Amino acid sequence: MENKTFTVHKTVTEADTAACVGSGSLPVLATPVLIAWMEEAACGCCADLLAEGMTSVGTEMNMRHTAASPVGMKVTVTAELTAAEGRMLSFHVYAEDAACAVGECSHTRAIVQAERFMELHKLCWSRMVRFLV
Repeated sequence: MENKTFTVHKTVTEADTAACVGSGSLPVLATPVLIAWMEEAACGCCADLLAEGMTSVGTEMNMRHTAASPVGMKVTVTAELTAAEGRMLSFHVYAEDAACAVGECSHTRAIVQAERFMELHKLCWSRMVRFLV
């Protein structure tokens, strides 16, 4: 398997902070936002591997957020494809800001047919709505 990586570059804004998204009270990069950035990097890493009508969905993440990044700090998030077995793709993703490493994760994504996936889940959602009403 070829060494495949994809990097996203972000700058922490007020909207990205734990205080804003509700995952804490401090004005630093929120863990849920860092997770989303890690998924974005993994999606970018596998995008050109997907046939027409296919997409990938996250199925597993084991993440460590190791340092705080303040508003205005630039963060680089890089995903490396480490394995591809059938429909399953595995990644090692790491993030760093100008000062230090801020997080890393192992992440798994499944390749699915986008339209079929949405149709199956619409069926589930409609059943759930009937149950809740």
